[in-house]
Amino acid sequence: MLIELMHIAPYAVLFSLPPALLGGIALRLARRRSLATAMTVLVLVPLFATFVGVLGVARFMLTPMLTTTLLVCLLVATVTVPIAVLLGRSMARRSVWEREARARERASEASRRELIAWVSHDLRTPLAGIRAMAEALADRVVSEPAEAHTYAVRIGTEAQRLASMVDDLFELSRITAAALRLTMAAVPLRDVVDEAIAAETPVARSRGVRLRAEAEVWPTVLGSDPELARIVRNLVANAVRHTPPDGTVAVRAGVDGDRALLCVDDACGGIPPHELSRVFDVAYRGSAARTPGLDGHAPAGAGLGLAIARGLVEAHHGRITARNHGPGCRFEVHLPLVAGAGRAPLTSSSAPGG
Repeated sequence: MLIELMHIAPYAVLFSLPPALLGGIALRLARRRSLATAMTVLVLVPLFATFVGVLGVARFMLTPMLTTTLLVCLLVATVTVPIAVLLGRSMARRSVWEREARARERASEASRRELIAWVSHDLRTPLAGIRAMAEALADRVVSEPAEAHTYAVRIGTEAQRLASMVDDLFELSRITAAALRLTMAAVPLRDVVDEAIAAETPVARSRGVRLRAEAEVWPTVLGSDPELARIVRNLVANAVRHTPPDGTVAVRAGVDGDRALLCVDDACGGIPPHELSRVFDVAYRGSAARTPGLDGHAPAGAGLGLAIARGLVEAHHGRITARNHGPGCRFEVHLPLVAGAGRAPLTSSSAPGG
């Protein structure tokens, strides 16, 4: 038996080695294709090499051993090839998921670092002003009551700005930690928009910006009233902040299929196309087209408003997008619609000084 094995072994190696080498080349080429293709080649190569080796040992004659080997190879291929395809697809999906997870983790880490840098700068600025004005009042550097009153007002303004930033950070932490607990109910979108317009009207007037809200039919959405109010307020405040004097911010509402649609249009001059995909990133502020503070008005926040708006919209199973439109940008929010609920048309405006 041993002598017979020693006699056929060279033939088996001689005939099976070339198919194995060709299979290795095919496997290397298959790596550039899908993982399922590579797994299929990996399964078929040893089967083909085995069959060729047996064919050589049988001296290319149709013997019972050759017939049996052929049948066994076909049966094995019938079972293993589908399994290899399924396993390859599963591994490919897992590989893609892992790459996407790593990319999301890197993007999240970059956003955290950027957020820390922005917030640390924005916190230091009002804190330095508060400390300087408080020391001036404590040291009685300011003696005139009117001037002391001005310092006190400025301290209050900076403190309010700090409180707003802390509130934004807390809200963002709830969103990123998936700790939001929404109490869903039917919310008239008209009421939410009216509150946001009323809250932002003083700022708009001081900047010379007109505010306008209009809709053919005001829908009623399924959502949480406080969070919906924050979404609209953030969008309107962002639009007012980036609209130049004598510009207009328009809030429009309507129905788009089975969704309520809210649009906020500003006159910011537009966003560069390569930046549109980043406007909802944490701490992102954009380039000169939307750079605030050039006209002496209040500076921007820490770049959290749009990120918070996106998080709250997605928590409502909605969608928010941004695109250039007319003289500025349009932010569109799609929210779940309460069927059969609507409100009468509304057209209101707030002009500078009016």
